[in-house]
Amino acid sequence: MAADDGSGPTDGLDTFVRKLQPGRVSESIETRLQRLEDLHEITQLVIDYGEHLDAGNFDAYAALFAADGEVLLGPMGRATGRAEIARFMTEMLADRVGSTFHVISSPRITLDGDTATATVMWSVATLADDGLARVSMVGHHHDDLVRTLGGWRFRRRRGTVDLPATYPV
Repeated sequence: MAADDGSGPTDGLDTFVRKLQPGRVSESIETRLQRLEDLHEITQLVIDYGEHLDAGNFDAYAALFAADGEVLLGPMGRATGRAEIARFMTEMLADRVGSTFHVISSPRITLDGDTATATVMWSVATLADDGLARVSMVGHHHDDLVRTLGGWRFRRRRGTVDLPATYPV
């Protein structure tokens, strides 16, 4: 590691940050900042996924996927490409808009340049006939992600239901 001679705009800041952190920090502040921005953008992507489903905005939902993206939802079905994804979700969920609320949690994201993988847990609260909300499903997604010109997108999203509904939803 070169000595900090103060010649660059962030050299002094890099040195300061390195002194605050235990062990050696080998990445530049720009690299670390990009990593944090990527993690934040991917976290927002998985949150938007649930919000678009709950709102019934299936075109915006499909736009979260790469052009050739794929969603695999076990026995519920699968779709490839944005148009097919929007059609699939519309057919499956259009009659439930306003009655489901996705809660996204515990994202675990691994970055690898312009690709990433993630595991995310989710729960769905459903408005029941008696007007009360009930947790209807709990599961997780395994995601393959890609950085596109429009930002991070799902390349493939595989959903698994861990605790299925215990009553008709």
